[in-house]
Amino acid sequence: MARKIVLILALTCLCIGLAAADWNILNPIWNINARQDSLKNYCESWRINVELNNIREFDVVPQECVAHIKKYMTSSQYDADCQRAIEEVTLYLSRCCSLKSDGKDAWIFDVDDTLISTIPYFKKHGFGGEKVNSSSLEAWMEESKAPALDHTFKLFHDIKDRGMKIFLVSSRKETLRSPTVDNLINVGYHGWSRLFLRGFEDEYMHVEQYKSQVRKTLMDQGYRIWGIVGDQWSSLKGLPEARRTFKLPNSIYYMS
Repeated sequence: MARKIVLILALTCLCIGLAAADWNILNPIWNINARQDSLKNYCESWRINVELNNIREFDVVPQECVAHIKKYMTSSQYDADCQRAIEEVTLYLSRCCSLKSDGKDAWIFDVDDTLISTIPYFKKHGFGGEKVNSSSLEAWMEESKAPALDHTFKLFHDIKDRGMKIFLVSSRKETLRSPTVDNLINVGYHGWSRLFLRGFEDEYMHVEQYKSQVRKTLMDQGYRIWGIVGDQWSSLKGLPEARRTFKLPNSIYYMS
């Protein structure tokens, strides 16, 4: 009797082992799926840590993650993430600001990948997998063909209609002023108070330092900067600070 019990147990264990063989690490199909899941998790973790500003100063997106970043930046999830950020801005605006009638209430927007999109350019230039070629990118900017980003387009006009002065602070060079203005107007932006671009003397500064200096200039003139919307941490960090900052996702490139 005892022998029969032992035999039954042995056969049961063998059957369980055979049934479970499809997930064994030696199984080629399981191994391929595991590698794919692992790469997806790695690339999504890399993207999230870029957004959290834990990964900084990168020149290119890791080659194995370019397809993942492209898929995200052209997906409905990217649109949903941007829209969620804009909803938080709108919620903040509904309760934050006791505007005065002195013309000194202000809001700052970045330009590229905040008001208008460079994704059409990067679709043709490696989508972050190639080091940014400034000459090539600036030649594309001179064509004034960047599309508006719908979520910030609506926010821009909402803030303007509330009576705030809007300042655009871009890391673009001063030599791109005319095509930048043309591009913004062509896609429907109008009514901003001033567009700040980098002069020759600013090009040797880090972007964060340059944009902080612009904020200081505005605050010294008495402006109350209620908020900033930008896609780069360098648009948001540094002293003096705005009262609130809101970051839009962008893991294609990093500007410090």
